[in-house]
This record gives sequence, structure tokens and C-alpha cells, in this order.
Amino acid sequence: MSATFNHTIIAAADPAESAQFYVDFLEAEHTQSWGVFSNITLSEGVMLQFAAPPPAYKILPVHMAFLCTDEHFDRAVALLDERGLDYWADPQRARLHETNTEHGGRGVYFLDPSGMYLELITKPYI
Repeated sequence: MSATFNHTIIAAADPAESAQFYVDFLEAEHTQSWGVFSNITLSEGVMLQFAAPPPAYKILPVHMAFLCTDEHFDRAVALLDERGLDYWADPQRARLHETNTEHGGRGVYFLDPSGMYLELITKPYI
């Protein structure tokens, strides 16, 4: 059996703002925070920790994909529309304000407040 994913630190210009963004779009929950971290939890106890990087450190975007239900997907896309945020059907960002039907489900790509590439999917790729 492989190891189980427990937590990660995500660089954020404003950790509290980013944590709230993920709570809103991933329907996650705030959890105990400490030090420089604003923490949230996903299903199965996975923790995302948001922290501002040290001075002179450039935030480099990473891609993170999250599996959700069809109902959650609909709520997230509606929230993107409500907030006037851009989203795309493809990772190349060519199909603005569209979603996709890849891999037998639906998917959408969007950016968090610090420029991380997020993806919501309704079916796993494999």
C-alpha cells in the first residue's frame, strides 16, 4: 500500500484570502491555523496550508486538480460567473467561459488569487 497524502503548503500573496477562496470553491472547511499558515481541510482530512513566501521568493504557479460531484461542479461554475472570474475548458486557456466533457465527466480550469492553476473535474482521469 502506498503512502497517503496528508497536507501541502501553497504559496500565497495573501494566505487568508487564498484560504477563503479554496473554502468557497472547494467547499472545504477552515481548521486550526498557526504561525504563518492559514489552514483548511478537504475530505478525508487532507490539509491545505497557505503561507506567504519568504521575501525575494517569486510565487511560481502549480496545477492542482480536485474531484467533485456534478452538483458541486455546478455551484462552483455559478460562483465563478457570479464573481466575474475567468475560467476555461482547457489548460491552454483557449476556450474562455466554457467547461469540458473530457474523460466521461466535466471539467473546468481557473486561477486562484495568487495565480495557481486549479481544475475541478467530476470524473477521475483513470
